[in-house]
Amino acid sequence: MAKNHKNVVSSLGTIASKQTAKERLQAFWNVFDKDDDVLVVINADPDALAGAMAVKRLLRYRVKNVVIAHPNEIRRLNNVAMVERLKIPIERLNTIKINDYSKKVMVDSQPDHLPCFEKIYFDVIIDHHPPTSKWEGVRFVDIRADYGSTSTMMVEYLRAAELKPSVSLATALFYGIKVDTENFEKKSLLADGIAFRYLFNIANRDLVRKFELTDLRRSELRYFTLALQELKYSKRRYYTHLGKVRSPDVLVIIADFLNHVGEIDWVFVSGIHGERLIVIFRCDGYRKSAGKLATRIFSSVGSAGGHKEAARAEVPLKNLALGDRPFNSDSLKRLIGSHI
Repeated sequence: MAKNHKNVVSSLGTIASKQTAKERLQAFWNVFDKDDDVLVVINADPDALAGAMAVKRLLRYRVKNVVIAHPNEIRRLNNVAMVERLKIPIERLNTIKINDYSKKVMVDSQPDHLPCFEKIYFDVIIDHHPPTSKWEGVRFVDIRADYGSTSTMMVEYLRAAELKPSVSLATALFYGIKVDTENFEKKSLLADGIAFRYLFNIANRDLVRKFELTDLRRSELRYFTLALQELKYSKRRYYTHLGKVRSPDVLVIIADFLNHVGEIDWVFVSGIHGERLIVIFRCDGYRKSAGKLATRIFSSVGSAGGHKEAARAEVPLKNLALGDRPFNSDSLKRLIGSHI
């Protein structure tokens, strides 16, 4: 990161969140010139992808070219489906020559979130995560940590510009709001609800439903059979260990599935990914805290934490001192049962 990129808030950065929507839009537009090649950098997830698409729409006819780039491999099937079905044009950041672009925009993130971002000097930062630093010299900063999603912010920009989003863009923004607010179960504002309602009749909601349902590969169906075969029950609790898994995401899917059983208060699903044991915790969150239990059991040997109803632990196998003994559902049950 450039040495002068931090420590002093840029003048626009201190004002952006206090401006009206139209003032904010104009200040954003003032950063760009007709002959600019613009690079929009994101850490690709639904909210970031939607936000980047909105930036590209706002700059259409105002700059020469806009390219969206991301450093992370997109693995989650929901996100893969979103990119493919909406035909979102994105590039991998490591294939981009940064110096070919006269202006750089960061959406739904901040320059110190990843090491590869720190090497880039940004002209614009738009984000809804809490500010992690003060950005000197950034011409336009709009960080609103009280908003549930960056997609909500971008809807306000589009409406201020009197630009009705296409079905594709509206679908992306609609999905971005749903994901980042967790269907409004997480912290959100009235502004998120207003943006969501605005998009409601424009977005393809059937397609959004498809994104939400697309989270399992056909080859991973076997894990359900394995989970049920290995399932242990005790005192209104389910325990199951899946062995080696291609992705920890399948553990989450199975834990959520088992959590639908009415007579069950706790669900514990584990698997081995790489050289780590991953344990997913689920409960009803009523007089219980999955996050506290995960921390109590695993924080001394790995990383653990989460919310009242959902938590996760990751432990290097070498820290478990298993010796030659295999880890299985009985091992999981003994380990957790001694702390609950």
